[in-house]
Amino acid sequence: MAPRTAALTRETSESSIDLAIDLDGVGRSEIHTTVPFFDHLLTAFAKHSLVDLTVRAQGDTEIDVHHTVEDTGIVLGTAIKQALGDKAGIARFGDALVPLDEALAQAVVDISGRPYLVHSGEPAGFEYHLIGGHFTGSMVRHVLEAITFHSGLTVHLTLLAGRDPHHIAEAQFKALARAFRQAVALDSRVDGVPSTKGAL
Repeated sequence: MAPRTAALTRETSESSIDLAIDLDGVGRSEIHTTVPFFDHLLTAFAKHSLVDLTVRAQGDTEIDVHHTVEDTGIVLGTAIKQALGDKAGIARFGDALVPLDEALAQAVVDISGRPYLVHSGEPAGFEYHLIGGHFTGSMVRHVLEAITFHSGLTVHLTLLAGRDPHHIAEAQFKALARAFRQAVALDSRVDGVPSTKGAL
């Protein structure tokens, strides 16, 4: 089987992104986006999905972190799609329930080829909270949208409990990571692409 890897670069007037991913890694990461809390989330994603992930990003964070975070999500989603190739032999579906102290998040992933995000449960006002003094809660959903749209994943992500904004964001990324890990795992019993249509 060919390596399930991808390496991409994206340059715009707002950001510069270099990213590499190995879906069959061990969870190693080297993340430098100039947005510290986003680095923390991506590191958690790599660790718990067992992908190896390298990200070097910089952008106009003197204006806002928005462009750098969104553009990194776009490149990560695109890299996931490229690394998956024809999706032959994958489990396809994943489901994870992950706690972080008082926070509890559930993620369900389908490597469907049809981008769709259902995201619910964040408490009122979470989107306005500055986590670490720089990362607004609204960016959690925004980067999830970028990843799912550009990777072709269907993701249902539900926050079931949570009070601390840091815990809320991190629990969601860890749940996504664990569900993604299951979905991209290779299953020797799967013959070809796991779809009755013969394509994903």
